[in-house]
Amino acid sequence: QVQLVESGGGSVSAGGSLRLSCTVSDQSASSYCLGWFRQAPGKAREGVATIDSDGSPTYADSVKGRFTISRDNAKNTLYLQMNSLNPGDTAMYSCAAKNSATLSLMGYTYNFWGQGTQVTVSS
Repeated sequence: QVQLVESGGGSVSAGGSLRLSCTVSDQSASSYCLGWFRQAPGKAREGVATIDSDGSPTYADSVKGRFTISRDNAKNTLYLQMNSLNPGDTAMYSCAAKNSATLSLMGYTYNFWGQGTQVTVSS
């Protein structure tokens, strides 16, 4: 069973930055597509950014130019650098993995999920 553990969430003022990390337990993780998703209270889950095994990213329009997804396959770790945060970014952020080469921001296509880390942005 693949396990994902997120870290790096917290509270920040608008305009600030945070860096999320996600450690993947599976040694085959380097071949997986990995992604970051978020869910705010009362809202549907939203795909934020995904990255394939070669490092090619895809971003939601809402975060383009502000967020950067990256991965370190040697460390089996996924990152999300979040800059210029605003209150609309407040949510529980979760990482996910799938053993498929197809990039997607649709959560239902992912097989494995972490528990999430809370990000709160105050105005």
